[in-house]
Amino acid sequence: MTASVILVPMDAESQENHLKAYGITYWVLTKQQKVQWLLNYRGGSFLLPDGEVIRKECQIRGVSFEVLSDAQAEAILDGISSPSQNQEAVILEKAPKIAVYSPKGNQPWDDAVTMVLTYAEIPYITVYDEEVLDNKLVLYDWLHLHHEDFTGQFGKFYGAYRAAPWYIEGKREAEELAQKLGFNKVSEAKRAVSLKIRNYVIGGGFMFAMCSATDSFDIALAAESVDICEPMFDGDPSDANYQGKLNFGNTFAFTNFVLERNPLRYEFSSIDMTNKRRDIPKESDYFSLMEFSAKWDPVPTMLTQNHTTLVKGFMGQTTSFTRNQVKPTVMVLGESKLNGEARYIHGIKGKGFFTFYGGHDPEDYQHRVGDPKTELELHPTSPGYRLILNNVLFPAARKKKQKT
Repeated sequence: MTASVILVPMDAESQENHLKAYGITYWVLTKQQKVQWLLNYRGGSFLLPDGEVIRKECQIRGVSFEVLSDAQAEAILDGISSPSQNQEAVILEKAPKIAVYSPKGNQPWDDAVTMVLTYAEIPYITVYDEEVLDNKLVLYDWLHLHHEDFTGQFGKFYGAYRAAPWYIEGKREAEELAQKLGFNKVSEAKRAVSLKIRNYVIGGGFMFAMCSATDSFDIALAAESVDICEPMFDGDPSDANYQGKLNFGNTFAFTNFVLERNPLRYEFSSIDMTNKRRDIPKESDYFSLMEFSAKWDPVPTMLTQNHTTLVKGFMGQTTSFTRNQVKPTVMVLGESKLNGEARYIHGIKGKGFFTFYGGHDPEDYQHRVGDPKTELELHPTSPGYRLILNNVLFPAARKKKQKT
């Protein structure tokens, strides 16, 4: 038989390294070759062009693959195109340029996205406030927001860590950077950065955020013209009745939330469910991925591709989202059946897209400040990490032109 296609299966039984399979797909795209993403076919498999170089690269990286004849590939694609199958073949055309918004210094925590990009061998550039304010985001297709506080309250770590050397140093560095960039306060610098990121998405960018970067970003947008910071954060009192001055029309995902006024509490607002889920034991902490129509809703279908519909829960400063504070225009992609919380959400803003994923590290149930980082070599088939990589490949897909 004449082999001319490589199938990278993504089901639980056939694939030994799901995470590196995304890296192979990305690598093929960097060679100006197209890939087909087979949505809902064997866990969201990839169809690559055949070639000795690609086969060898799969072997080197430990990615399972099958060599198919043209006729076998056509039969699979025919089956997928059948109206009776909730499947679709989406063409991936170009390797997205990836930026990670992260401070330059060492943080006392790790970032799941940078860890999985490194493990999957997908290249990225780190950017921070200077680059964002210098309008450098237009150079990138995809932006990840690292564990960050866009409200200028230094992660609300004041209560527990105000005497910790890393907290003192981080606060000093943030204040110096804000001054250097022409702002009197960190909260003002972060607000300006948030607005630039908002404009990046509206202009057609893809933004992905986890943990506290999700709710603190929206809070910063809602508080665009309000001082919500207490004196220990910015040197002056907050505005009286700042809660009543929030503008929820400015936010991406959340609405009608109530801010946490106590500076000693490690919580930003009522959006986060961390403290409302105490009766959920670790053993039963799972969330379910929603099912979408692959042919009619390829975007949420892409973002939920996995070899299981049940994903292990994991905590973070922002673990999950209060369902009735998620805007009705935002899609819930993953939810916990036990308490109805939203874990994984997606929406459209202007010409761009955003995805918010609750929790800190999909393979570390309760990651604490200073804990050792997760070794992804031990979790090559992690369903929780796959969701991150779905978002990385998502901008590579050609959106079908609407018939007008």
